[in-house]
Amino acid sequence: MSSQIKVLFICTGNACRSQMAETLLRHIGGDRFEAFSAGSHPAGFIHPLAVRAMERLGLDMADQYSKSWDEFADKAVDLVITLCDSAAALPCPNWAAGPMVAHWSHPDPVAMPGPDQQRLEFAVEVANRLRQKLERLIALDFDNAPRPELLARIQQMGIIS
Repeated sequence: MSSQIKVLFICTGNACRSQMAETLLRHIGGDRFEAFSAGSHPAGFIHPLAVRAMERLGLDMADQYSKSWDEFADKAVDLVITLCDSAAALPCPNWAAGPMVAHWSHPDPVAMPGPDQQRLEFAVEVANRLRQKLERLIALDFDNAPRPELLARIQQMGIIS
């Protein structure tokens, strides 16, 4: 896989977790990765909590918007990662080129009860967990490792917090 690695992050609403993952991979993945995000039932907006969490980490989401996973059904992506359990349980579109598919369950900061500051801290914590997994993803040898081995390692990242 010597060309740019295209990664699609999926959540139900594409308003928080998947948007944060897209932002993070765009920031830390360099030219080797291209990041996208989408939702099975897109909210139509990026949640302010995600925007504030990314701002806290010094990252900008200004060019992003909430999208449907249908926009990517015919596009070639190398890896699809679901980040919420409800989206992972849904039947996904038939992705073009048969990407690797993995699930990295993360709690939804938007659903977190409590005062705004506490919810923001939780969103930053989720973003930091995503960053740790993405750093491990970036370190994988996509060019030389056999596809089944790569997929197993990526799926294992979803089990490890």
